[in-house]
Amino acid sequence: MKIGLLGGTFDPIHLGHIKPALEVLHQLNLDKIWLMPNHIPPHKQSTTVNSQHRLAMTQAVCELYDEFALCDIEINRDTPSYSVATLALLKQQYPQHQFYFIMGTDSFIQLPTWYRWQSLFDLCHIVVCQRPGWQLTAEHPMASVLADNQLVSTSALTGKIYPIEVQPQDISSTQIRQLLSNLTVEERQDSNNAQLNALLPGVIQQYICQHSLYQAN
Repeated sequence: MKIGLLGGTFDPIHLGHIKPALEVLHQLNLDKIWLMPNHIPPHKQSTTVNSQHRLAMTQAVCELYDEFALCDIEINRDTPSYSVATLALLKQQYPQHQFYFIMGTDSFIQLPTWYRWQSLFDLCHIVVCQRPGWQLTAEHPMASVLADNQLVSTSALTGKIYPIEVQPQDISSTQIRQLLSNLTVEERQDSNNAQLNALLPGVIQQYICQHSLYQAN
């Protein structure tokens, strides 16, 4: 099977994660997208809510969309979520699958700062989705990496880079947390709240309300 992998803190998971992932699945004809919440992300200081809540919200999205499945390999790990270690373990556990690691242009530009980043090309394909405000210039060192790996045969099991044009989603978890902290309980519970509906699936809004997440202190 051709499996897309989308990792993140998902704090909370939102439509800016979901919609591009669905576009990638359809454009590359993938069989499934595995959503992979991080436990200890190496590039972030901390998360706002704990792993159990982030895992539960991700599971709720997987139940909402047949295209998604939950991958809990990172969130159950007590060490930082280095992508190369995760991919190596997934390849060991699922040798029958081809993995397509999904990231935004912002992450791809910063890839040389990742632990053993070059080994990723031996373990998976890389899918690069455009992100608002980020552009890879011809002078950037990763431009040559992109050009070289785009030439890899489509029949190769790993190592190809797929730049994907997706509908821009200028949504961030930081923006959503700030919005939620400024809303009253009644505004959070309003299923017709247009602001929230443009950012979060209803099941995530309900979960956040049920557990009183992201409220101002």
